[in-house]
Amino acid sequence: MKARRVAIAIAILCASAGLAVAQTPGPPKKIAKTYVPPKTVWGDPNIAGVYTNNDESLIPFERPAQFEGRRLEDITEAELEKLRDDRSEQRIEADRNRAEFRSPIHWFENMFPNNSRAWLVTDPPDGHVPPLTEEARQRAAARARAQAGRGPADSAADRSLYDRCITRGIPGSMMPAIYGNAYEILQGPGYVAIQYEMVHETRIIALDGKPHPGENVKIYMGDAKGHWEGSTLIVETTNFTDKTSYRGSSEHLKLTERFKPVAPNLVEWSSTFEDPHTWTKPWTFAMNLSKKDDSQRPFEYACNEGNYGMVGILNAARAEEKAGVRVDSPRDAEGER
Repeated sequence: MKARRVAIAIAILCASAGLAVAQTPGPPKKIAKTYVPPKTVWGDPNIAGVYTNNDESLIPFERPAQFEGRRLEDITEAELEKLRDDRSEQRIEADRNRAEFRSPIHWFENMFPNNSRAWLVTDPPDGHVPPLTEEARQRAAARARAQAGRGPADSAADRSLYDRCITRGIPGSMMPAIYGNAYEILQGPGYVAIQYEMVHETRIIALDGKPHPGENVKIYMGDAKGHWEGSTLIVETTNFTDKTSYRGSSEHLKLTERFKPVAPNLVEWSSTFEDPHTWTKPWTFAMNLSKKDDSQRPFEYACNEGNYGMVGILNAARAEEKAGVRVDSPRDAEGER
């Protein structure tokens, strides 16, 4: 609890300096064992609303070494509370540095994350993403060879689609970041739509039972088909391009998401990856989406209009060239966790 008190004090100081208005952490969310959501007027489970996963910020993707040999369900509430405090202390230090550089206030919007778990990967039980296949390793090596002799910013095309304000892809668009973690789920007869705040894409999920298009049709966000199993929305997405790879995935990826309402204001979102061209077996991660009121709907993300980062990256690369400095490091990953 000491870390929480320190965090609150720092937040108050930041707020008084006009840097941010922070929210104090509440008690851990209690998930109901059985919850049945209301129905829409056409009879589907109603999960529509505005959500955020700010509280899942700072959770390690895979199982930390300190929990070697243990499963997620083995972690006690006391241990989880200690993890929350430790992570808050790390975030406080980062925010202190941001405050010194007068960072924009929206960079402070996910302070005091009330984490729901110790790590994100739920399957395999060891909490680790399975090994890459030989094909995936060769694919990665080929990409590295193609980049050889080029800097990470010889042109805008050397940067990721995220840097270029095109897409964060799936599931990247719903992974918690430093800001922009609002999502709106909308429902209509035969369809579910999800609007993502960061990069401001809208994904349409058909519930009509029609098959995916042929394999020659490739889409940045993939082709999503959904259906209901009880109160859980199951979304199967295929037809990805190789330009929106997630953790090395190929265009053959099948991503199966489950949006399971577990309390009136809480949906557990899980994603299962099946790609024998990339991993030796399927794997899954999960996190919580917390429902908010309409005042926290996704804000317009005018990415291209404000993309000074790209200008800065390219200008810095040109300055390095003039100075005779050559940077041959690989280009940045697309915000993978």
